[in-house]
Amino acid sequence: MTYLSEMGLLSLGSQLKAISDQLYAMADDVYKRHGIDLQGRWFPILRLLHDQGPMTVGDIATAVGQTHSAISQLANRLVREGWLTASSDAHDRRTRRLALTARAEAVIRTAKPLWRAMKEGLEQRVRDTGLDAAMLEALARVPGRELADMISERAAAYRGGAVSIVPFQPGLRDHFYRLNADWLERYFQLEPYDIDVLSNPEGVILSTGGAIFFAQLGDEIVGTCALLQVSPGEYELTKMGVDPKAQGMGIGRRLIEATIAEFQRLGGRELFLETNSKLKTAIRLYETSGFEHQPAVKADSHYSRADTYMIWRGWPASQAA
Repeated sequence: MTYLSEMGLLSLGSQLKAISDQLYAMADDVYKRHGIDLQGRWFPILRLLHDQGPMTVGDIATAVGQTHSAISQLANRLVREGWLTASSDAHDRRTRRLALTARAEAVIRTAKPLWRAMKEGLEQRVRDTGLDAAMLEALARVPGRELADMISERAAAYRGGAVSIVPFQPGLRDHFYRLNADWLERYFQLEPYDIDVLSNPEGVILSTGGAIFFAQLGDEIVGTCALLQVSPGEYELTKMGVDPKAQGMGIGRRLIEATIAEFQRLGGRELFLETNSKLKTAIRLYETSGFEHQPAVKADSHYSRADTYMIWRGWPASQAA
């Protein structure tokens, strides 16, 4: 799994851009192997002009779904390199009409068998991966002009309905298990100690002088974190999980702040946590919250997955206020 894929749909545009770049590179490789002086990125303009004849930059941009600026820049290059000609439109002298040169027409005739082979190869690959044309067509409709409006409305709602941090209540017990189990099973697996803690938070955490907090967004519980007293004055920040759909809203930091505040209120002398080095985003959050790496793992750790041991040394100067 790549970093982009871990972010899910939030990185859809970047993931599609990466796929696009790979497909263009594949096309360039095929052209090169067959001695054809073309580039994959030129295909939309050249094929469109070949099929429909001379067109304006604006008409091309509309037809292929790209910006006027992007088509204009590419057209300028293709004119300079002798693939296209540009002439003033008969109806508007300020508008250019683009047409293929004789050289472009000749190369396109040579490239047509390759285009057929590419089409068939891509169709086979799509079938092999379980996709179909309908799914791809539906994906193309995802951006839509109204998407930005919908997202802006949701963002405004989230800003208006600020996240609140609430203490443990018996009715929230299932969320404590759900959020942590989902998180652990996404990256590791539930260990026996995890199950003991998540199944009995009152007995393991609360009755021993600890605390559990939840992040509530509207009517939804979207995050949790616990403060576990392991010996008098020694506490562990543990069992922090945030619903993937609510990540990126600063909820993890709010939960850490609440947990540290409770540690200070209780007069704790040491606060530590254990995690895994592959959770780089989480580790960065801990670092910026004042946790420092220790040279070795905790000797009496409950977790086989833990390879990172950190102790809280106080809020960084930039956040101390």
